[in-house]
Amino acid sequence: MSLERLSRRVGAITESATLAVDARAKALKAAGEPVIGFGAGEPDFPTPAHVVEAAVEACRDPRNHRYTPAGGLPELKEAIAAKTRRDSALEVLPGQVLVTNGGKHAVYNTFEALLNPGDEVLLPAPYWTTYPEPIALAGGTSVVLPTDVASGFRVSVDQLEAARTPNTKALVFVSPSNPTGAVYTPDEVRAIGEWALEHGIWVITDEIYEHLTFGDNVFSSMPALVPELADTCVILNGVAKTYAMTGWRVGWMIGPADLVKAATNLQSHSTSNVANVSQRAALAAVAGGLECVDEMRVAFTRRARLIHGLLNAIDGVECMEPQGAFYAFPSFEGLIGRTFGGVAPTTSAELCEVILDQAKVALVPGEAFAAPGYVRISFAVSDDDITEGIGRIADLVTRAG
Repeated sequence: MSLERLSRRVGAITESATLAVDARAKALKAAGEPVIGFGAGEPDFPTPAHVVEAAVEACRDPRNHRYTPAGGLPELKEAIAAKTRRDSALEVLPGQVLVTNGGKHAVYNTFEALLNPGDEVLLPAPYWTTYPEPIALAGGTSVVLPTDVASGFRVSVDQLEAARTPNTKALVFVSPSNPTGAVYTPDEVRAIGEWALEHGIWVITDEIYEHLTFGDNVFSSMPALVPELADTCVILNGVAKTYAMTGWRVGWMIGPADLVKAATNLQSHSTSNVANVSQRAALAAVAGGLECVDEMRVAFTRRARLIHGLLNAIDGVECMEPQGAFYAFPSFEGLIGRTFGGVAPTTSAELCEVILDQAKVALVPGEAFAAPGYVRISFAVSDDDITEGIGRIADLVTRAG
């Protein structure tokens, strides 16, 4: 009997589509190609200066050259609790906070600590490409609930109820949404929270885009609107998007004490503590004001309107105006089947390959988010890049057969 060379569980994991597109775009740029990349979900702003200075000072402090508690620096956990009170009107204790190596680590820890084999997780689609993988690794099953532009990419209570079974353990809820840019109204958030509470279903609510909403759209924290949900709710968050700190790798999860304790034990054996210098930088970020966030929101609001108008001016493209985060999620179904330079793509994935090859514009195909026919376009780039990049796509479509 021969043993398999690699783990089947890990071997089944797919590569992150967003990181793969970003890596290919950067490689083409390095080779001298004039590529415009709309793939990466990271702000194009530098980390605020006061945050960087806090990190520089932390490097000089020998305390930060040693191990610290696996669950996070006590002062950072206190600051996260205070920030949650300020931004979400939600009272949490520092002991309910686990500081993680970025938001993805918080997602992984949560599902590992929560799920047992056979548990089902309701996953509205389009969804962030990472969610299904840790669900599967923990032995759970993703139950995908499709939405589309007609529903504003928002799942309804009726859809959730229709998908509920005796094995339903949790719901993944995201607003503002990656990849669609959709934002649920407070009434919708409350209704979904009350439904979950009624049926004893856990809610994992990803709030990492909480400060990036546009126009009349507002962020609502589900456990703040439905306080009784606190014992079966996990909040995922981090400094990456709000403070332009994607590379610093600091996220967190907030939940009931027993779940956070289990996740902390897991982290103590997997990564120990998050890098102390990054934690000190995150402390400066969350304990400070939101002026830098306000500046970014102004730019993203302008870019959302710009890209929305440019996309809808292309024959065969339909795009909902982004309500939050920094993504447009247009339907390219009207372009599939046309001929571009002798190539007739039959899927949005193939179409994105054509656009990259012929127009030198990098997009993430909707297949990565369980939404074939759509593409995700990050407008966390300059206004000039938006105008040039979408203009190249428009020109390509004009020349298509």
